[in-house]
Amino acid sequence: MIDRRRLVLIIVSAVTAVSLASCATSLPSAQPSPATGPPASEAPGGEAPSGEITLYTSEPENKITEVIQAFNEDYPDVTVNLYRAATGELTARIASEQEAGGVRADVLLAADAPTFEKFKVQNLLAKFVPQEAKNLLPSVVDPQGYYVGTRIIPTIIAYNTNMTVARPTSWKDLTDPIYRGKIAMPNPDVSGAAAFNTALWLDTPSLGEPWLKALVANDPSVLQSNGPVSQAIAEGQPPLGIVVDYLVRDLAAKGSPIGTIYPSEGVPYISQPAAVFESSANKPAAEAFVSFLISEKGQKLAVAQNYLPVREDVGTPKGAVPLSELTLLEPDIASIAAKQDAAVKLFNSLLDG
Repeated sequence: MIDRRRLVLIIVSAVTAVSLASCATSLPSAQPSPATGPPASEAPGGEAPSGEITLYTSEPENKITEVIQAFNEDYPDVTVNLYRAATGELTARIASEQEAGGVRADVLLAADAPTFEKFKVQNLLAKFVPQEAKNLLPSVVDPQGYYVGTRIIPTIIAYNTNMTVARPTSWKDLTDPIYRGKIAMPNPDVSGAAAFNTALWLDTPSLGEPWLKALVANDPSVLQSNGPVSQAIAEGQPPLGIVVDYLVRDLAAKGSPIGTIYPSEGVPYISQPAAVFESSANKPAAEAFVSFLISEKGQKLAVAQNYLPVREDVGTPKGAVPLSELTLLEPDIASIAAKQDAAVKLFNSLLDG
């Protein structure tokens, strides 16, 4: 176990050491589609936003590239400079930039609301409520108006369909000795979703610390993030795991032998919020980007990318369970934000012990 833990930390250190200049890429503005109407929103004074913004995100590269290209159909004069990394790396980068004089990004699109709660307390986020926020699920809109959710991303149990042992039906089942050495999960030091889940599991009376200890005692493979976990399950090594659901749909659509189990206790979920940094030098363009993410067009693209949307008028991905049929674990976000660091520390101590 200790060797695997060290390997994860080596990988994270290597990724984080890459310089600012080599990590950022600039995606050229696309030309407007012939079918595209005028921009969905305009800057004060009636002028469409222009110039450059920098986006920090944990979104997979292929998906965020599609989002930026669709945004540029409506806003061809805005260039989006992209830096993507796991949420843990993004928070470390933002903290480093704070110490060096200020955050260099304009927009943050990352995994979990507790991360945004911490930045809100640090006065790093600008107050901005997009016009379309009224069409969203109320639970994904920050009541104080600093961020909005952009997708519903449940964490579930995934399994390789060729797995020979019985399939679990609950989180508690994962502590059964028959699954010892057969479970993969993302590292909460790297994955924002995994950090959020760890805090939520500890805060769930039917699970709590005894369950987390029993899970770690079952010798799970702790991989860097959700992507490697889903890939490992699809390859059957190991055949079972804890992972966000859209990656399972992505792989299943490509023919991989992977399926989804929604645990009976309910599923934690992140809303992948978006926010504008207070220090942004181009707030009109940054606000336009956040607004686009939750617009009807932006949400239809999210559905096409296998995400559950944050509004009910755009459909759901093929093969996805409707939100109305899911048991979602609904925590107090501020409480989870306060407990998340301690939860990750506990997980690490169990893993290394």
